[in-house]
Amino acid sequence: MTQASPKKALPRRDEAFRAGETALLVVDMQRIWLEPGADPSHPERGPDHYFYRKTSSQTIPNQERLLAAARANGVEVLHTIIQSLTEDGRDRSLDHKLTPIHVAPSLPEGLPVASLAPVGDEIMLPKTSSGIFNSTNVDYLLKNLGIRYLVVVGVLTDQCVDMTVRDGADRGYLVTCVSDACATITQERHDIALKAFGGYCWVTDTDTVVDRFNALGKKA
Repeated sequence: MTQASPKKALPRRDEAFRAGETALLVVDMQRIWLEPGADPSHPERGPDHYFYRKTSSQTIPNQERLLAAARANGVEVLHTIIQSLTEDGRDRSLDHKLTPIHVAPSLPEGLPVASLAPVGDEIMLPKTSSGIFNSTNVDYLLKNLGIRYLVVVGVLTDQCVDMTVRDGADRGYLVTCVSDACATITQERHDIALKAFGGYCWVTDTDTVVDRFNALGKKA
C-alpha cells in the first residue's frame, strides 16, 4: 500500500520576499492623471482637489522611496501606463471607447511623471484596459522573470490597482499592495477598496516594504 505523501505547507501572503523573485509594479503614474489640468475629462478638478493633494504629498514621494529601494537591492521594476497603440485609439477596449479614455502614443502627458519614469531597461507596458493582466503580456513577462512576489502601487486604488491585485492573485502571485503608495479620488473610496480586495493580497505600508527591499540587498 502506497503511503500518501505529506501535504506541502501553503505560503503566507506576508511571507518574506525572496531575492530574484520579487517585482515592484507601478500602475498608471502618468502626467495626464497626476498634473492638475492635464486630464481633459476632468477640467473641474483644480490643484486643491483631494486627489492632487494626496498624490503630490504622499503617493508620489512614497513611490520614489520604493523605487530607490527596489533599484538599490535588485528588485525588478515594471511600469504600466494607459496608452493606445494607435493615434486614433481604434485598438482600445470597448470600455475605454465608451468611457471614453484615450491616451495617444504621441501625447507627452501620457508618460510617467519625471521622478517615477523608468530607468535603464525597466519594462513599461501600455494597456487599454483597467487590468494589466487583460490587455498586456505581463503574466508571460513576470513568469519569464521568475517573479513570485508582486508589489503593487499606483492609481486608482479602486480601479486599475484593484484589478491588478485581484488578477495577480488569481494567476498565482503573492501580491502586496502598498496602501500609502496608492490613491484614488477620495479617501473614502481608497479605504473601501482596500477593505474589498484586501483578501487577495497583503496590505501594508511603504516603510515596511522599503525595509523588506533593503533586507534583500543584505542577503545578496
